[in-house]
Amino acid sequence: MKQLKQLARFKAGDMVLIYLTDDQGAVGMELVPAEMEGEICSERRYRLDPMVQLMARGDDFPDGFINGLSMRCAPASYNLHFKGQQKQDTEAGWRVETVLEDERGLRAVHRVDYCTGDEGVKVFTRLENAGTSPVTLMMLTSFSLQGITPFAPDEATGRLNVYRLRSKWSNEGRLEKRSAEELQLEPTWSKYAPRSEKFGQCGSMPVRGYFPLVGVEDQQSGVCWAAKLGCASSWQMEIYRRDDALSLSGGLADEDFGHWSKTLKPGEGLDAPCAYLSVARGNFDQVSQRLSRLNAKERPAREKPLGMPVVFNEYCTTWGLPSAENIEKILSTIGNKGYDYFVIDAGWYADPVKGWGANPGDWELSQYLFPEGLQKTVDAIRAHGLKPGIWFEMEVCGKDAKAFQMEDHLLKRYGKCITVGVRRFWDMRDPWTVDYLTERVIGFLNRYGFEYIKVDYNDSIGMGVDGDESLGEGLRQSVLASQAFFRRIRERVPNVVIENCSSGGHRIEPSMMALADLASFSDAHEEKEIPVIAANLHRVILPAQSGIWAVLRSKDPDKRLAYSVAATFLGTPCLSGDIYDLNAHQWALVDEGVAFYRQASEIIEKGESTFYGPELGSYRKLEGWQGVLRRGEDGRMLLVLHTFGGMAGQEISIPVGQDYSIKAVYPSARGGVGLEDGRLKIDRTEEFEGIGVILEQI
Repeated sequence: MKQLKQLARFKAGDMVLIYLTDDQGAVGMELVPAEMEGEICSERRYRLDPMVQLMARGDDFPDGFINGLSMRCAPASYNLHFKGQQKQDTEAGWRVETVLEDERGLRAVHRVDYCTGDEGVKVFTRLENAGTSPVTLMMLTSFSLQGITPFAPDEATGRLNVYRLRSKWSNEGRLEKRSAEELQLEPTWSKYAPRSEKFGQCGSMPVRGYFPLVGVEDQQSGVCWAAKLGCASSWQMEIYRRDDALSLSGGLADEDFGHWSKTLKPGEGLDAPCAYLSVARGNFDQVSQRLSRLNAKERPAREKPLGMPVVFNEYCTTWGLPSAENIEKILSTIGNKGYDYFVIDAGWYADPVKGWGANPGDWELSQYLFPEGLQKTVDAIRAHGLKPGIWFEMEVCGKDAKAFQMEDHLLKRYGKCITVGVRRFWDMRDPWTVDYLTERVIGFLNRYGFEYIKVDYNDSIGMGVDGDESLGEGLRQSVLASQAFFRRIRERVPNVVIENCSSGGHRIEPSMMALADLASFSDAHEEKEIPVIAANLHRVILPAQSGIWAVLRSKDPDKRLAYSVAATFLGTPCLSGDIYDLNAHQWALVDEGVAFYRQASEIIEKGESTFYGPELGSYRKLEGWQGVLRRGEDGRMLLVLHTFGGMAGQEISIPVGQDYSIKAVYPSARGGVGLEDGRLKIDRTEEFEGIGVILEQI
């Protein structure tokens, strides 16, 4: 094992970034809490793990029975040798750029950016071909972090836990905790055969299977590392081990996993997706929220802050028939409620015979739904004090649309149009397509003065498309072109609010959230698991970015209405449902909930969440309870509590501290909420209750 030497160290707030090298000139990177730097073991009992991992066609593969499972730690990665490092102070903080080169002329520029006050760092990796011959890459990482954990003098048996967020449609963000031993990430007796746990997704729905987020906890030292990728196409993360320490890496899905290769001609370069890293003394919930706060700083700049809006979306009211008549009926009911946006959802382009489900793409206003045109309806929305919004699924076309037959402008694989169910996909790399959508989408927004666009996306392209060096590279370029169109919307409709929706939560990752103001949290429109999914997302985006459905039904008893409304306190409300059939008593309960949300909005917007309750099994048949206690920057706290099955007649107690009083309870008629010995107690619970409590310091 080659002896490791410290090359450099840089303090990044409460973290320290350490660069290590070996006697061959390879460079690795570690990140530790600043307060723990003195506790790093004097001798690192692990070899260097290169901070840039790559493989190209013709390179030797890694040994130890891992070929086909992983390309990490192949000879090519160790052949990238240190050429120089420079720290540059910036207006916001600092930047460290490290240059590595190999004998064939590949040049890796590894950059770490830190802004003063941030709780994480951003990592950028660029690979350039400074040689004389083309090189075809098969794998390139965005980041690679080694030395987990440097606080153990051995292989840290029983100390390391891995955290991931699994995700399925309407079941987003389920937390998975597995020990290193359970994942078979213990080193072998000889430390010969490496261990790898590689995961990710292949296609254009980046949050399908997993979120691009991973955490590793050293439970004995109380330190947790977390890494997140900003990638909206195929990506992978990898937890790797050969000796006494784990390494984390991630980036574009490689040729084995994502059908990706990329040829760099002499003088060409490639930028890997941005990665976000953090470490702290604390648990995964705390460290993941550090990254959420870091990501949130990349939200689009606005002339006026968006704040904490209340959105009404008519989808679960009309179910795809948003006619002028029924929108006027809705407005007559909610027009005096003080909501911020009214969103016309899918179906405004419906055909009287074929309907609306399979004809996105032409974007022609339905004359039978809006016989007097759309402007009258938009004006009515404004006249009732709301800002108008509209739904588009702009990157696809349906089988009943004329656009479905425009095959020259649609994505193909092996020369055939990619058809998924009733959908095909526009080739967003095609200038004709961009011009077409600029007229049909951006022109439409400007023509009517829409101030909100909900961008939906309801299937995946799959492993890749024709048109570039590989199917995976074609996919990457196509997704980057889609993101460029999002930026075009922002440039040409500067103050528009963009909602990032992909069958609910399939696109909630940093690079997409940097283009949007809000995200649709899930398509679980009116299911009882809504508060569970909404709480899960606190680990990946700020609640202020998370639009939560509250579908109001006239048949719902008070308890069910309060359950739905209270779930929106875990984000921002998106109301819908049988609103013109609610009676005065039901409306009073909803209005009270919206007023409570307004009162709690600053805590929701700026705070940190702690999660309470038993581990939940089935989401479809929930048992137990969930409490989310959010501590605001202003010293106040918000508890959002939901009970599930088996909770009749129980008492729930949550620690809050001694110096607090109860400011407000939702619903206000709910008794049995009090403080005792520094704990907030809720007694006489019923099954499937939703309760909000605001606490303020005495």
